[in-house]
Amino acid sequence: MTLDIPNLKDFDKRLRDEAHEEPTLEVPQGEPTKHTQIIAIYGKGGIGKSFTLANLSCMMAEMGKRVLLIGCDPKSDTTSLLFAGKACPTIIETSTRKKLAGEEVAIGDVCYKRNGVFAMELGGPEVGRGCGGRGIIHGFELLEKLGFHDWDFDYVLLDFLGDVVCGGFGLPIARDMAQKVILVGSNDLQSLYVANNVCSAVEYFRKMGGNVGVAGLVINKDDGTGEAQAFADAVKIPVLATIPADDDLRKKSANYQIVGTDKSQWGPLFAGLAEAVGIAPPIRPEPLTQDGLLALFDSKDTGGDVVLEPATDADMRGKHAVIKKSLEVVYDDA
Repeated sequence: MTLDIPNLKDFDKRLRDEAHEEPTLEVPQGEPTKHTQIIAIYGKGGIGKSFTLANLSCMMAEMGKRVLLIGCDPKSDTTSLLFAGKACPTIIETSTRKKLAGEEVAIGDVCYKRNGVFAMELGGPEVGRGCGGRGIIHGFELLEKLGFHDWDFDYVLLDFLGDVVCGGFGLPIARDMAQKVILVGSNDLQSLYVANNVCSAVEYFRKMGGNVGVAGLVINKDDGTGEAQAFADAVKIPVLATIPADDDLRKKSANYQIVGTDKSQWGPLFAGLAEAVGIAPPIRPEPLTQDGLLALFDSKDTGGDVVLEPATDADMRGKHAVIKKSLEVVYDDA
């Protein structure tokens, strides 16, 4: 049976074209607000960026700083801890709804505040209905229309998914939209693989004339095995904070409780992180090769001692296939 979906080919082509479009968002040429630090935070999905950022932003606000937290993950979960599990309407879905109603988007439609922190979610398309990177670009274009570059904040924290490589997710690095990058990782190969990829992106755009650097690494869920610290040492970036794999932290996070406050036993940890984030300079990292990354781990755990065995033509043809002589004409040397 053939499923007849009208314009399926056109829809598929539109999605492909959209994914390959170059970002149109231009970098502002004027002087930025001098005291504002725009910081992009990258890490593997599920590594704890949202947990880190919600608590960091609350601690910064408690220390008297004006903080704007922007979720740039299509899952739209950056602000979930900040708002005690409540979903924050995203910029993309709000913009679509307002456009259909013939209305303009206002700040109050997309930006909310709690504990002194201002926060919003860019959002993203549903699965199969568009490019996530283009959604990020569209969200920032709308922020510009709302006056993003005139807003008065000490810190603007951008939460980006690090294991997505398309253009929109690399926007802060590629277009110098942030002064520096913070990585969140743990003592596992996959999160450090993502962190290393982000370091590679920073180094690539520095060679292209960019100015964004890596401020450092936040080690989350630290179990004391030391691979994340070894990674930071190898790529020559500092560790800004080490958050332990503690059951109290896990339970409080699961129950949407903020621990980045002086009222919590974890307050000094996040106060130290806030101080480190503020003064850390943007460093040009030295990303590792894949073999160099694997070397940080015990070969028993990663397969780092495996030797690649080349396949042969006979392997590819199977045991019953007959290898035919080549039809290529071979000429004698003149």
